[in-house]
Amino acid sequence: MGISYKDAGVDIDAGARAVSLMKDAVHATHGPEVLAGVGSFGGLFDGAAAFAGLSRPVLVASTDGVGTKTKIAAALGRFDTIGHDIVNHCANDILVQGARPLFFLDYIASSRLSPETVATAVTGAAAACKAIGCALLGGETAEMPGVYVSGEFDLVGTIVGVVDREAIIDGSTIEPGDTVVAIPSSGLHTNGFSLARRVFQDHAFTDEIPELGNARLGDVLLAPHRAYVREFAALGQAGVKIKGMAHITGGGLYDNPPRILPAHVAMELDRSAWHMPAIFKLIQRIGNIAPDEMARVFNCGLGMLVVVPSVQTQLALDTLADAVQVGEITARKEAPVILHG
Repeated sequence: MGISYKDAGVDIDAGARAVSLMKDAVHATHGPEVLAGVGSFGGLFDGAAAFAGLSRPVLVASTDGVGTKTKIAAALGRFDTIGHDIVNHCANDILVQGARPLFFLDYIASSRLSPETVATAVTGAAAACKAIGCALLGGETAEMPGVYVSGEFDLVGTIVGVVDREAIIDGSTIEPGDTVVAIPSSGLHTNGFSLARRVFQDHAFTDEIPELGNARLGDVLLAPHRAYVREFAALGQAGVKIKGMAHITGGGLYDNPPRILPAHVAMELDRSAWHMPAIFKLIQRIGNIAPDEMARVFNCGLGMLVVVPSVQTQLALDTLADAVQVGEITARKEAPVILHG
């Protein structure tokens, strides 16, 4: 008798079971605009309703991954938050250009498929999609022995949204005198985990850390990436003119703001204007990490930076209860981002 696909390390039945376990959660994100989803060769999304009222609808797409945060999830056997991570990260990336999310696709790959692990992660993604009004249209589950290390997995997502051509936010109107308002992060989000894991290499993720309120280290590190879709909508409804937004992901506070700044302006941030959460202080202390390195790797407590006209600063702060003014736009002399304090 010849060898089977399962003998080679790929269990087709496990894949089918994973789909069965997640199917209801995925279907809960579908509205009448989803014409075909899970189980189809390709997802079908009717854009007629989504494009209604838009004079020149522009599709905005982004792909990203959770990175080595998955290693902490695997170490703790906790897979309920990483689905939220990938959806919210991708949603924020298109949000900075003013796009609202339409649909999302996920990709999970591992050396050996655990249907329960996959289902838990995708159920989390479905919950995140539902919270921001986005359909989880489909995805792929790949079992690739020999490519991925045993016990590890990768989680990637793609999101597609839409914005009216006239409403695209590109930072082109940002000028000296504008204000920078920050919306806090919920933790590390999905960046800097390779450095964080190096810092905590002598700690167990189950350790209860006094500086973290005796919470388990791993639970704090797994805090899900925050989505800012509702905050963006609230600012718009309040009449705040958003000139530009920077999602603070890989590259931290130094490398993300320049992506939206015109060549003639700089963003000056005041470190004393916001409270850096305990997890970042702990990483900095244990790793003896320089402040500038912290700001280049981590969000340091700031998940989204929003540039608004100075006359609307108070309106923006009144609209978002936890937002804080952290800086201003000035004429550029040298560096595009300057951190004081």
